[in-house]
Amino acid sequence: MKRLFIYYSRTGNGDLVASILKEKGFEIEKVETIKNPIPKSFFFSMIVGGFKATVGMSPKIKELAVNPELYDEIYIGSPIWNARFATPTNSLLKELKLEGKKVTFVLYSGSGTSKGASKKISKLYPEARIINLKEPLKYKEEAANKLSF
Repeated sequence: MKRLFIYYSRTGNGDLVASILKEKGFEIEKVETIKNPIPKSFFFSMIVGGFKATVGMSPKIKELAVNPELYDEIYIGSPIWNARFATPTNSLLKELKLEGKKVTFVLYSGSGTSKGASKKISKLYPEARIINLKEPLKYKEEAANKLSF
């Protein structure tokens, strides 16, 4: 079974998840925006990113280096901004064809619950599995445990 982890990471939490999944045999693809739509300052990034996520913005992203259609199982990683997907994840989901795939969402947030995003996922992808992680960089062992299968 070919497994792919496609993710966006601004602060490194997704990069840690990618390294854990790579050790488990996943191929890794990081989503990158064409322009950086979020300020570097943590405070301003929370305000701007949260607003953009709230209104459902979708920035242009670079073309993926892999073809997700060639994989049986796809894990999608996203930070949660204001209880919603990070805006680059919105762009990714518009491009992906997930029908017939085993899909798991790996969400990383400050709370570790991602209730709003989880509800959205359940409506759009009722068969998808959801793994919620609280700040993987800060809680590495907990992240590794939740990703052990």
